Amino acid sequence: MTAGPHAKLAELGLVLPEVVPPLADYVPAVQSGRHVYVSGQLPLSEGKLLATGRVGAGVSAEQAKDLAARCALNALAAIDALVGLETVVKIVKVTGFVASADGFTGQPAVVNGASELFGSVFGEAGRHARSAVGVAELPLGAPVEVEVIVEVA
Repeated sequence: MTAGPHAKLAELGLVLPEVVPPLADYVPAVQSGRHVYVSGQLPLSEGKLLATGRVGAGVSAEQAKDLAARCALNALAAIDALVGLETVVKIVKVTGFVASADGFTGQPAVVNGASELFGSVFGEAGRHARSAVGVAELPLGAPVEVEVIVEVA
């Protein structure tokens, strides 16, 4: 029997945070049929943004990769609060937005932080379709934002 997602998180030394409260008029996650759509998650911890700035100018790609993993952890918290992580059948789609300095083209490597976390927690069910998009600015000056679509039982 394989370990469930909570056990995998514990093995990784991770604890699900409290669900990040919305910054505007939306909900953290919503279920429609067998899918849960998670709103864009910022790298917040205890209500504070872990870093600000653009990747490639003030924020390193490696730091941004770690921040993307934090965004993914926040997404898992939203999923858990709505339907429970144990109901996740498949991570279907991940979209990562990277606030990018002029000339920075390493968005896929940054968003790997989120993808790798989902793979570590869900194994093959964590493999997903993905987009990694460079943008000029993100809310609150965040370097990265991640949104997720999951299939649930």
